[in-house]
Amino acid sequence: MKYYDVIIIGAGSIGLPTAYSLAKEGLRVAVVDKLPSAGQGQNKAAIGGIRATHSDPAKIKIGKASLEFIRRLKPELGEDVDFVEGGYLFPVYDPEIENSLKQLLAVQKNAGLNIEWLGPKAVQEIVPGIREKGLLGGTFSPNDGHLSSLKLAGTFFRMALREGVEFLFNTEAVGFEQKKQRITIVKTTKGSLPTSWVVNAAGAYGREVGLMVGTELPVYPDSHEAGVTEPVKPFVKPMIVDTKPDENSDNYYFYQSKDGSVIFCITPRPKRIGIDTRSTSEFLPMVIPRMLNLYPRLRHLKVRRIWRGLYPNTPDGRPIVGYDKNVQGLFHAVGMCGQGLMLGPGLAEIIARAISEGQQDHEVFAELSPYRDFSGQELLE
Repeated sequence: MKYYDVIIIGAGSIGLPTAYSLAKEGLRVAVVDKLPSAGQGQNKAAIGGIRATHSDPAKIKIGKASLEFIRRLKPELGEDVDFVEGGYLFPVYDPEIENSLKQLLAVQKNAGLNIEWLGPKAVQEIVPGIREKGLLGGTFSPNDGHLSSLKLAGTFFRMALREGVEFLFNTEAVGFEQKKQRITIVKTTKGSLPTSWVVNAAGAYGREVGLMVGTELPVYPDSHEAGVTEPVKPFVKPMIVDTKPDENSDNYYFYQSKDGSVIFCITPRPKRIGIDTRSTSEFLPMVIPRMLNLYPRLRHLKVRRIWRGLYPNTPDGRPIVGYDKNVQGLFHAVGMCGQGLMLGPGLAEIIARAISEGQQDHEVFAELSPYRDFSGQELLE
């Protein structure tokens, strides 16, 4: 049986960049995935937003590292993923939300985030045509942006292959063998794979992987829908996020991609718990009125396609990142709450240093520990 230094479970938003980063450190890496090719789970359902604008210092740190990596892709590695540094805008029409976002600015700036509160006129300059009535202003982080999730997955897959990573598709991890409480073998539907390390990057199925060693990871997926319009001439640059809830939904967000299409998503209320990824008839009637109310000039666009993906959520809206305390050699990187695309590149580098060099990022591992108190709530989930 061939030996691998690290086996990664899941070839998605976390598994692909982690495989590349580990292989760059000189480790022998294999990735197992029950699907037939890379990025075929929730990665391809991601709408493409990538930001460091969070309310949690650990996530800000990871998000900044991700953006730094993405900016290097084209000039240094020759890989184009349609990245547009258009920023993230959170427009505000509610005094309570205004107060919350302004209070959050101190935490964000202390974590090194480039973000400012803008008045109504400045918001209108950035997004001409946004509804003026009741506009109080908003926060704007110009270094955030958006990209193609499909191109990013393909890029990491190619780069990982060039570094010698082996991919075992149509192969499901079904258990582990241990010796003296350390993983020695990953058992799969196609045989056993000897290893010293395992990275649980199984996304919506991360909890099931944890249960294979008796570890309870509170990862519970729910369904979110998204859509894309026909392409038109560029008219808006940032991702626009409206956090004010109504009776049927929480936040919603949209942006114009590099090819001119408007891509949009909404968080339904209550959450649609489970793993159902079939599109519904409720999505467009829920999201379109909210989008048109905020930005009327969208009204003549034609929707081309809708789809549905899963958010692997945790009770506090923060990822689970860290070592399993019961089994040596098992590292969990799951529960990304729909933000695996934007956290993956930066988190991969942190994981690679931890496994290859023993260099632990104590801030990230403490805040995102699998064994933390999950009673809080990330404000910009």
